[in-house]
Formats: sequence, structure tokens, C-alpha cells
Amino acid sequence: MPTQQVRYEIRAALPSDHDALLALAQHLNSVNLPADSAAVSRLLQRSAESFQGDALPEPKRKYVFLLYDNQERRAVGTSTIVAQLGSRDAPYIYFDVFTEEKYSRDLNLHFEHEALRIGFSYDGPTELGGLVVDPAYRRAPERLGLCISYVRFLFIAARRAAFQEQLLAELLPPLEADGTSHLWNALGRRFTNMSYREADRLSHENKDFIRDLFPSAPVYASLLDEAARSVIGQVGEQTRGVEKMLRRVGFYYGNRVDPFDGGPHFFAETGQVTLVQRYRALPVQAVSEPPQSRGLVARFYDESPYFRALPADLYMGEEQLGVSADVLSALDVQSGDVLHAIPTP
Repeated sequence: MPTQQVRYEIRAALPSDHDALLALAQHLNSVNLPADSAAVSRLLQRSAESFQGDALPEPKRKYVFLLYDNQERRAVGTSTIVAQLGSRDAPYIYFDVFTEEKYSRDLNLHFEHEALRIGFSYDGPTELGGLVVDPAYRRAPERLGLCISYVRFLFIAARRAAFQEQLLAELLPPLEADGTSHLWNALGRRFTNMSYREADRLSHENKDFIRDLFPSAPVYASLLDEAARSVIGQVGEQTRGVEKMLRRVGFYYGNRVDPFDGGPHFFAETGQVTLVQRYRALPVQAVSEPPQSRGLVARFYDESPYFRALPADLYMGEEQLGVSADVLSALDVQSGDVLHAIPTP
């Protein structure tokens, strides 16, 4: 069990965390974490089967990480890795954003039309998603938002063979105060007769309706109203911090957006992400005064809880990690055992 000195930990989210995760969901009721008990149960069951290793084939695994406050005994954040986005049962669906030029020599008129073309992939990238942090904890000195986000890169680096060679992160665009999408109301709703939230929730279970009902021909953005056009590929205020972090570690906007709300898709080659490059698995040594360099240190377990990571002061050398004795005790390891680590600059 964690010692009192280690307040925050990140661990594999399992069915036993249902009440804690549902309480967080009910507090926030976000698109990334719906406040629905049955949905949370399904999410945690799949997470458990993913962390167990042999319960699901690698492409179908979905890892959910839980940020837990041991002092207050509550979940305060979560994030997710989808090992492979897109399969024959549930393809990765997107809009490619491109420009088509039109010119009339007779009228001497030239236009550049932004257009959207629906696309499908059955063998897509690894997706980083589900990032949620309780607003009360976002300004904590431990930089908890970065920790619950960065832990996914540590996990991917430590288990590279289980993931794709390209990573994807989808960011929310500007949304209305009630959570609705201008683009969905102007486009998606006309082809499905569903609200944004209804369609988004259904898509987590079944994406056939998008493939069946959305137009296959390109859609010219100039035919949409200004409110809908203005959100295509734009990052909403609530995710600007995530965009900044993604660009800092090597992601770029891929001229591809979510077909529901126009949120931009950011991509990176897995091996080019700076945090993956800086990952280390090294023997650990207890040090009385770790240098004031922050990072995440983690351990894998053969049984539940399967994975745990702690924000910590640490020293990352070429051949050894140095952390406090409290961290070793919290992870139940001895000096000389191998731990996994990344810096959190």
C-alpha cells in the first residue's frame, strides 16, 4: 500500500474503481467521461482485460489510467490508450480537410474551397484519449495534468510492440456552453437526425451509422454557416494546454478532423516523440536527497494492480535511477530492481 508521504499515484483502472471513476464522471459529466454507470463498468472491464495481457488481442486493448489522491481517497483524473484505432468491426472514421481550387478564365475569377472528405481506416494509429482532470487539481504544484497525460508515453515506450508506429490525439474544438457542436448541427445532424451527444455516445459502441448515413462525396465548407466553418480544425479553449503539450513533444496537426465536431487530429511517429525517446528502464537506488528533477517512475505487476506510476523527484543517469526511499516503499521495490521512468519537464 502507498505510504502517507506519497499522495498521488497513477494506476491501472480496474472494475474495483467503478465508484471512484463514476464519482469523477458525475462531477464533470464530460464527453470524454460520460456519467453513466453501465458505460463506466464496460470501460473498466475492457481496461482490466487489456492490462491482464492475454485476455484481449493487442489491437483490441484499451488501457485506462486512474489518477488517485491517496490523502482524500478519490479519483481526480484519468486518461486512455486505444492500442489500435480502427478495425473491421469499428473503423477509424474521419474527415480529411483539403483545398480545391476553381478558376474561370472567362470571368477571371479564382476561388479556394475548403472541403471535407470522409475516410475510413481499419488499421489505424494508436490513440491517446480520455484525458480528464478535476478542475480543482489542475493547478496543483505536482502538475497532475501533465502526469496523467505523460504516463501514456511511459507505458507505450515500455511496451512498444503492443502499439502502432503512429500516435493520434484528437482535441476538442470550440463547443457551445451546453456542449453542442456547431459543425454537428450544420452537417451531422442533417444526415442522422441525432443530437451531438446521442451520436457521440452511440459511436463508442457502434460506428456503422456514420458509414451508412454520412455523405461519401466531399462536402464544401462554403455551403455551411460561418459558425460551423469557424470550428473546423480549431482547438477549443479547454484543450489549448493539451495542444501546447502535444506540439512540445513532437505532434503536428494532420489536416484531419473528427466528423462529429471538427476537432483537429494531431499525429506523431511513435519513435519521434521526445518522451518516448527519453524513456529509461534502469535499476533504481534510494537516495537521501534526489535532485530537484521531476519525473514519473513506474512498475509493472504480474497481478492486480498490473501497473502503478508515481510523480517523483528523481535522478536519471545512464545506468541508474535515483529516487527517495518513500517512492521505493510505495512501489514495493528494493534498490537494484528495475523501474521505468520518463522526465516531466
